[in-house]
Amino acid sequence: MTANRSGCPINMSLELIGDRWSLIVLRDIIFGDKRHFTDLLRRSEEKITPKILTDRLERLEREGILTRSPDPTHKQRSIISLTAKGIDLLPVLIALSNWGTAHLDVAPRFAERARAIEAGGDGFLRALMAELRREHLGEGGDAPEGSARTRLRQVAPPAG
Repeated sequence: MTANRSGCPINMSLELIGDRWSLIVLRDIIFGDKRHFTDLLRRSEEKITPKILTDRLERLEREGILTRSPDPTHKQRSIISLTAKGIDLLPVLIALSNWGTAHLDVAPRFAERARAIEAGGDGFLRALMAELRREHLGEGGDAPEGSARTRLRQVAPPAG
C-alpha cells in the first residue's frame, strides 16, 4: 500500500481504490461476472486500455483485493477472483450506485439495478455477498435458484 499520509480511513481507502478505474474493474467483476482479462478489456463499456487494466489488476492483487489462478480450460488465461477484502467493497459500490442514481442522469438499466438492490434491503445485500463468497472463494454450496445475482441479471442484464 502507498505511504499513509494522515491515518484517515477515507484517505487510506482512496489511496487504494480511489482512481478512475479500480472500482470500474471491481464493478465489472461483481455485476458483470467478468473473470478474465479479455472479458474486462473487451466487454467494458468504458473502454479501459490494456496497460491501465494490467496496472489496476496488479495493484488490486498486490493489495489483496483480487487473486488470479490458472484457468484449467486454457493454459494462457487466468481466472480473476475477489478476495474477502474485495467482496467487502460491495456495499461501497452499492452506495456509489445509489448516490449516482439519486443525483445523476444514469442509464435506466443501472437505475433499475440500484432500485432492485435498495428494495431488497440488508437481506438482499447479505445474500449477494454470500453468493460472491461462494463463487469467488468456494465457500458454501451451489447457488439456489432465484439467487440474488440471478434476480439482478433479470432486472439489468450485464453489458457485453
